[in-house]
Amino acid sequence: MKGLVRMKEISRLADGRGRVVIERVSPQIDCGRFPIKRVVGEAVVVEADVFADGHDQVACQVLYLREGEKEWQSSPMTPEGNDRWRGAFSVAEAGRYEYTVEGWIDRFQTWRDALAKRIAAGQDVHVDLLVGAELIEGAAGRAKGEEADLLRKSARRVREEKDIQSAISLALGEELFTAIRRYPERQFATRYEKPLAVLVDREKARFSAWYEVFPRSCASEAGRHGTFRDCEAWLPYVASMGFDVVYLPPIHPIGRAFRKGKNNSVVAEPNDIGSPWAIGSKEGGHTSFHPELGTLEDFRHFVSEAAEHGLEVALDIAFQCTPDHPYVKQHPEWFRKRPDGTIQYAENPPKKYQDIYPLDFESEDWQALWNELKGVFQFWIDQGVRIFRVDNPHTKTFAFWEWVIGEIKKEHGDVLFLAEAFTRPHVMYRLAKLGFSQSYTYFTWRNTKQELTDYFIELTQTDVREYFRPNLWPNTPDILPEYLQVGGRSAFMIRLILAATLGASYGIYGPAFELCENTPAQAGSEEYLNSEKYELKHRDLHSAWSLSEIISRINRIRKENAALHSNHNLRFHTTDNPMLICYSRTTDDLSNVIVVIVNLDAFHRQTGWIDLDLSALGLESGHDFQVHDLLGEGRYLWQGSRNYVELTPESLAAHIFRVRRWIRTERDFDYYL
Repeated sequence: MKGLVRMKEISRLADGRGRVVIERVSPQIDCGRFPIKRVVGEAVVVEADVFADGHDQVACQVLYLREGEKEWQSSPMTPEGNDRWRGAFSVAEAGRYEYTVEGWIDRFQTWRDALAKRIAAGQDVHVDLLVGAELIEGAAGRAKGEEADLLRKSARRVREEKDIQSAISLALGEELFTAIRRYPERQFATRYEKPLAVLVDREKARFSAWYEVFPRSCASEAGRHGTFRDCEAWLPYVASMGFDVVYLPPIHPIGRAFRKGKNNSVVAEPNDIGSPWAIGSKEGGHTSFHPELGTLEDFRHFVSEAAEHGLEVALDIAFQCTPDHPYVKQHPEWFRKRPDGTIQYAENPPKKYQDIYPLDFESEDWQALWNELKGVFQFWIDQGVRIFRVDNPHTKTFAFWEWVIGEIKKEHGDVLFLAEAFTRPHVMYRLAKLGFSQSYTYFTWRNTKQELTDYFIELTQTDVREYFRPNLWPNTPDILPEYLQVGGRSAFMIRLILAATLGASYGIYGPAFELCENTPAQAGSEEYLNSEKYELKHRDLHSAWSLSEIISRINRIRKENAALHSNHNLRFHTTDNPMLICYSRTTDDLSNVIVVIVNLDAFHRQTGWIDLDLSALGLESGHDFQVHDLLGEGRYLWQGSRNYVELTPESLAAHIFRVRRWIRTERDFDYYL
């Protein structure tokens, strides 16, 4: 009876003749729970431990499949040592892919290695050649056409050749070995326990430059509420600085109940215009326009004009409502009520936001709520918007984001989502895993060399890089960091250069940034005095104080140097001065090498020695090389890893060096590459 039970247990197992073990497959996120991320054209490099019992050789491959396709594609894996294998495949289209690893006993390789050892030991190999002939015939049976015929002929020659040396030469020949590897015997192959996933976005998910502007402040004269048509007049200015995304705060009707006044006053004056993030009034909600901005046709025209200037429009999505929002009357079940029957407004004790009603994602009617909010995204997609900056996603349920992003990307694979989530690390990373294409970061508050180094090593040299794409912002309408408050114009230049070169994606809140607006509401506050969130602004874009020319130059450098288009090849180099930070960015083939050195001190000239890791830059220690400062236009001849720099913040706060190797030719001239 016990024997019968055991046989039943065995029958429930997979084929017990599979001997290959596959472990530690990478990359994968949380044991395969979430997809890794790539953009179109990138490679997915897969590694795994693949081994078997005994002394037989193994072979393995990466299998990959784009969603909607039926046939797995394969790419061979090569050994890295200690049973570690590596393979890769490229993702050619946006969408979702699956990948896995498959391994099997490589009988021909095992036989071939053993044959070579027996020959070296002077042993008789007649029977071994017969075994090899059977293996070759087996490969012929799996091959097709002319290759099948050639393999059958090879098997017959190995078996029947009278001259044993000729038979051995054929059996060990590379041409035969290569042909057989194309048709391996995978009868008892092992496949990794579950397929893994990669989510592929278009290139702008990886490399982009954002400019935030309030359309209502774009009027040509002070005191008038701007329109979409007014904002169109700004598009050449934004494009001239080299940005490719123009980001608009919410453009919906603004509530009147509990409207905030200037400087976030809890009492609004009659003419106060309110915060764009206080969404909803009698004119409509999340799919309506603020009447003073314009009409649906005006907005569509704005999107079209932006495209003519090489700009995509990103729209702010803030899922929150004023007491005036139509949802409050139409769907009171979507809001949480207090014991006295009133709706719970937003709070971050001791702060109270009476002008905002949060949506209740624990509502019994949650499914209808989810579908309605998906419809909001769909409405704006229908108007030509393909990029969304999502306000405070960390205050909405994780399950909703995973569902809604997945549903939208099934139909619109080109849509991108930026998570504005200045919150705890685990929450930020979870949102990225759930599908957000990019994320705000802690860069805004990382100022010292050690802080920046530690943080960006975490973002670019750990598993975080597989799913979290940072978008670096030196300032936002909500955040005027202390460094900008006290450091003056030099501080703005320094933070601009860091944001634009430490990360492949960055953004600025303008024109507050290029005009170096840095007055806080009060000491110790990160709020702007006379914040644009609560009032109209009128600015002189042509001010001599503006950083627009420097921004243009930096964005041009970014576009012209592929090394700055990705985050993965960031490396920090040693400096002997804590106020100087040095890092490099390279392409994988080292054809484009950028070295950045920044003075972190906004007040004083700093000098010091840097020590470059030459091998990481593709340089030889015994040869000189040229560094061309793309920012200051100087050219310097350096030799060796150790070199001297000095940087004065008000004139030249940083070097952005393009490294050129010295190429010696057999002709009459040499040059730098």
